[in-house]
Amino acid sequence: MLIETHSLRRCFGDLVAVSGLSLMVPAGEIFGLVGPNGAGKTTVVKMLTTLLPPTSGTATVAGCDVVTDSAGVRRAIGYVPQLLSADGALTGYENLLIFAKLYDIPRADRRERIAEALAFVELQEASNRLVRTYSGGMIRRLELAIALLHRPRVLFLDEPTIGLDPLARQSIWRQIRFLVQAHGMTVLMTTHFMDEADALCDRVGVMNRGDLIVVGTPGELKTAAGGDKATLDDAFAFFTGGRLQTEGGYRDAARTRRTAARLG
Repeated sequence: MLIETHSLRRCFGDLVAVSGLSLMVPAGEIFGLVGPNGAGKTTVVKMLTTLLPPTSGTATVAGCDVVTDSAGVRRAIGYVPQLLSADGALTGYENLLIFAKLYDIPRADRRERIAEALAFVELQEASNRLVRTYSGGMIRRLELAIALLHRPRVLFLDEPTIGLDPLARQSIWRQIRFLVQAHGMTVLMTTHFMDEADALCDRVGVMNRGDLIVVGTPGELKTAAGGDKATLDDAFAFFTGGRLQTEGGYRDAARTRRTAARLG
């Protein structure tokens, strides 16, 4: 198992953001956490990427404990956050060069690694342009290139296509599929777009109000919700009893709209 959690919990004062998450994700799988804003998806990702310590429970990523071996986790993962991580005042190449240094990629290998990353996301011709001139889809592709620069075993994607137009979303989807099919990468992604989870994920976990309600393949969840004509939206409503909390708090709404506006 490349990702494994047992009774993972995170509280902010009296607020339980994630409640007793137990999850296993094998190598080479695309696993999706779906749910509305405020469901706890981003909090899970932050704990698994060592950005937020768990209140209780345990978690390992690529065999490394997120608390006792956080450095090992960070060496093994790539992470594309929901908020923008690329620097708009630098070129695409300069962004990659900075991260190559941060990842401690040997100087002799940096130029080749950067060229490979730019080719993979099809940004060679735009590499010397300032990132603030990029479209939303180009920025997301650059951030994906940054996350892959050190060749991680596990890739975390937090709302990877938020604010993107349909063509840009399809481009990101193709690249994610290629990473898994060609390189055996393990991907954990969050989304509140059910069509995205249906198109990309081998298995899906439904979260609501901090709880992981059910895990299964998209087909299994749709069948349980009503058969051939059911959608993942139907499954979502079915497994939450039709009482889905569809709105996060002010901070969640502000963050989502800010990200979408910057990418748009």
